Amino acid sequence: MIRFIILLLAQVTICNNINLLGYINPYIYVIFILLFPVKSNRLLFLILAFNLGLLVDMFLDSGGVHAGASVFLAFVRPVFLKYAFGTLYDHQTLKFGNSEFGALIMYVSGCVIFHHLILFYLEIFNISQIILLLKKALFSSIFTVSLSLLLILLFRPRK
Repeated sequence: MIRFIILLLAQVTICNNINLLGYINPYIYVIFILLFPVKSNRLLFLILAFNLGLLVDMFLDSGGVHAGASVFLAFVRPVFLKYAFGTLYDHQTLKFGNSEFGALIMYVSGCVIFHHLILFYLEIFNISQIILLLKKALFSSIFTVSLSLLLILLFRPRK
């Protein structure tokens, strides 16, 4: 719960005020969804992801797009975990603090890109604006992945 509160506060106080070139924004609150324990209750996880997205929506006055994207990401996260970590996820022995850096990059990148595509599609909701959607998703994803990996590595438990 501490990670939930800290990431929410960091998102609404710092990251929501960053706007590079008019369309590049970091959304670090997805770190909570990415690092949520694998063995925990799935229904609780979906509810927490929805609440996190809803709280971000309330601060941004964005009408539920973050809640929708967060729930989608929480729902499909097992696919990304299986793809990135393979047998560690299959045997439920995955610990993000002990994982390989390459697998962590693949996992974070895939999840963030998926989240941002859903987020910006729900925000724009017009297929004729596909170039704008892809541009916003790509550049915001690059910024979010870089910042997320930096934060994950800085606060990773020491061996």
